[in-house]
Amino acid sequence: MTEPRPNLAGKSALVTGASDRLGRAIALALAAHGVAVAVHYHSDASAAAATADQVRAAGPRAALIQADLAQPGQGADLVARAIAALGPLDILINNASIFPESTLADLSAAALAEAMQINAFSLLETSRAFAAQGRPGDIINLLDARLDDYDRQHVAYHLSKRAAHALTAMCALDYAPTIRVNSVAPGLILPPEGHDQSWLQNLAHTAPLQTFGSPRDITDAVLFLLAAPFVTGQLLFIDGGRHLRGNFYG
Repeated sequence: MTEPRPNLAGKSALVTGASDRLGRAIALALAAHGVAVAVHYHSDASAAAATADQVRAAGPRAALIQADLAQPGQGADLVARAIAALGPLDILINNASIFPESTLADLSAAALAEAMQINAFSLLETSRAFAAQGRPGDIINLLDARLDDYDRQHVAYHLSKRAAHALTAMCALDYAPTIRVNSVAPGLILPPEGHDQSWLQNLAHTAPLQTFGSPRDITDAVLFLLAAPFVTGQLLFIDGGRHLRGNFYG
């Protein structure tokens, strides 16, 4: 059986949080398949411009769009601006998120509200605006393999990603049959900001496959979902099987 590969040439996508890390990798993977990309960023304009330049170097058009998804309404406005720049959108990748430290003991209402706004509600805002186009398309949300565990050090983040997981299923039902909505949950793919590859190497033993992944594993998952027309409402764990164990990261 041949591997499904999407025929994406000539399509347009919005990738949130595309200035670096997985957002950039996804934007460039789409560009390699002929997709024009609206590169969203929050504050790092130079990194986002570098992503846009790489998209253009691959052939497709690129647009650079700044938006603060912590502000209600910015998600819908972001989609409108992407459409104004590139025309109707075929693909929405909700990747932008924050990863604040918080525990049950110190979690504040403000910290929870911020995580919920950026990691969950802005996802709904962009998805609603994307669906309002009234045309076929694909939405893919970037979640986290720790959904099936309890991240005691990042409680606001954990709750917001659980909400995003629920929203993925809700949107898949409400937007069918016109739009397919799926999600990808990365595990050991990139080290946290401020850490190097040794951070991944030290935790590789916690995955059943005894190794860690790379951004290519995530972009391959995104491309698979874009090439699978009978799949919606699904979550792909890209974590070497680690979610099958009880205590994430051991």
